[in-house]
Amino acid sequence: MQANTTRGFLWSDIETRTLLNIWGEQDIQTALDGNFRNSFVYRDVSRRLGAMGFERTPEQCRVRIKSLKRQYLLAKEGNLRNNGQYHKICKFYDIMEGILSNRAALDPQELMDSGAGDGLEEDGEDAQDGYSEGAGEAPYPAETEVKLEYPAAPIPIPVKVTVGNTSISAKPTNSSQVAGNFPPRAPKRPRKRRSNFPMEKLMEQFLEQSAQAEENFYRMEEQRLQAEDRRREAEHARELHMLQILAQMFSSRSSSSSSSAPPKPTPPTRPPVISSTPPSHHTRGSTGHLKHPASLTDYFSQPVSSDPQTLGIRSGSVCEERTKGSAVFEHYHGVGSSSHRGMDDDIISLVKSIVPPLTSKKHKGQDGRIGIIGGCKDYTGAPYFAAISALKVGGDLSHVFCTKEAATVIKSYSPELIVHPVLDSPNAVEEIEMWLPRLHGLVVGPGLGREDGLLKTAKEVIERSKARDIPIVIDADGLWLITQQPSIIQGYQKGILTPNFMEFTRLFEAFHHEPLNSSDHRRSVMQLSGALGNLTLVLKGEQDLISDGSKVYSCSVEGSGRRCGGQGDLLSGSMGVLAHWAHTTSTAGLIRGMNPSVVAAFGACSLTRQCNNQAFQRHGRSTTTSDMIQEIGPAFKKLFES
Repeated sequence: MQANTTRGFLWSDIETRTLLNIWGEQDIQTALDGNFRNSFVYRDVSRRLGAMGFERTPEQCRVRIKSLKRQYLLAKEGNLRNNGQYHKICKFYDIMEGILSNRAALDPQELMDSGAGDGLEEDGEDAQDGYSEGAGEAPYPAETEVKLEYPAAPIPIPVKVTVGNTSISAKPTNSSQVAGNFPPRAPKRPRKRRSNFPMEKLMEQFLEQSAQAEENFYRMEEQRLQAEDRRREAEHARELHMLQILAQMFSSRSSSSSSSAPPKPTPPTRPPVISSTPPSHHTRGSTGHLKHPASLTDYFSQPVSSDPQTLGIRSGSVCEERTKGSAVFEHYHGVGSSSHRGMDDDIISLVKSIVPPLTSKKHKGQDGRIGIIGGCKDYTGAPYFAAISALKVGGDLSHVFCTKEAATVIKSYSPELIVHPVLDSPNAVEEIEMWLPRLHGLVVGPGLGREDGLLKTAKEVIERSKARDIPIVIDADGLWLITQQPSIIQGYQKGILTPNFMEFTRLFEAFHHEPLNSSDHRRSVMQLSGALGNLTLVLKGEQDLISDGSKVYSCSVEGSGRRCGGQGDLLSGSMGVLAHWAHTTSTAGLIRGMNPSVVAAFGACSLTRQCNNQAFQRHGRSTTTSDMIQEIGPAFKKLFES
């Protein structure tokens, strides 16, 4: 029979019993106990096994004996702990017990690791033996499934003592007894594990904690921004108040010096009388036009007359007279009055006063965070024009709340926009309402479309914005919603409607249930504004007519004959920013006797017409809204910063 040197070669039961009988003989056991080098012992075991008809190498015999000793130890430990439940782990337990019971007490570590007189083998090889032998003894698979681990223990070394010419092998002292003087090693702590705790639950907890942390951060940031806004507004109001005091001091001083100086032979001049007389009764010049002072500055710079009649009309001091510009506006811009460049300049001077100064102390979002409600699959340009115009005018952040299909397209137009694809989601109102505390103004309608679901969402957003006292500009498809349900915005003093002629006609007929009289647009504008609860109304046309129900203002800043799509979106976006500035300034008491929404509307109309004029001068008939947007910066500087 050819010898097989493979360690994992299977042993039959007869072979194993024969091997144990040979290994258990007295001379073999004595040789194993007295020598650390035992290769010659297993060569003798292999030779005797071959004489019995079983060809095995010494290494195979040693490995098999070592494996049987390990199985015996496992069975013995199981027998002690569980009352014989593990007695069958070792198939040859009785034979091994008979052999090893005659030997000294066995050290478990000696049997498991070192083999105490049966060679030096590595744990990896022992594990492989266990697996191979277990595979050969199929009725007892427990041999390969049970594994015990013991702490490392030193290997005992036999000591040879020479007495004269005789060498005696002495059994070494147990190293564990030597090490007994040292404190025992602390047991190894079991490794903590989460049992039956799904990863989905961990991820859910992590996401909840992240969302809570983000919400807390936004809440604290919003409180900080509000405090900063209040501080800035107070500082701005204080600066303007000081400027007004200085202006009054200089004007009083100039008036006193002019009254003390000797009179000059100049033609007598009489200031215009402030009264409620209709403009048709005013005197006319040689050209037939009404005579008006060039501006309020010219009016206030006229010398004070000593005429009692004039003094009766201009009662009070010169300083008091100069703070009452609203009476002059009422005189200039009553129903049926003509518009002049000087009149536009008077209101533009008020628009200049609401523009916040640019200082190094400001932070992002302080000058305006505007939200645009609109943008669907068919209309992606309108919300972009409105949002980018708000940024170009001077707002710091523009948010676009649109449908999911339009979001990617709108975002691709400009990286400056913050796009939220939530307008058509099931909980769109809640998702938009979450952003309302951070917005200073709202523009509803550009690219909104007329789907019932989108209009219903827009209605809810308007209602909740009114509850937060946010200025609202409604344009385009938002006006279609107002035509169907006027009560949504009726009476809200911070609301502004910007219809063109067709949209205005629908609104007028929906309220008055009669055809529009196209011969008197001024009166129609004032009537519709009054019917809406003195809501600010802007009728776009050859001259933009602005009314809050009490009077009509006409913006006649020169534009052009070019009417391309998107100009109304530029107007609504810029008006959203100016409305925030105007109401903030009004809260500080810096606009007296003038509706802040009217000031914002007049400023936005003037800016849009100026952009149209400048773009037309550059591009002529090919002018587009994109060309007008490029002119916002120069036009704003020319109108409000020069």
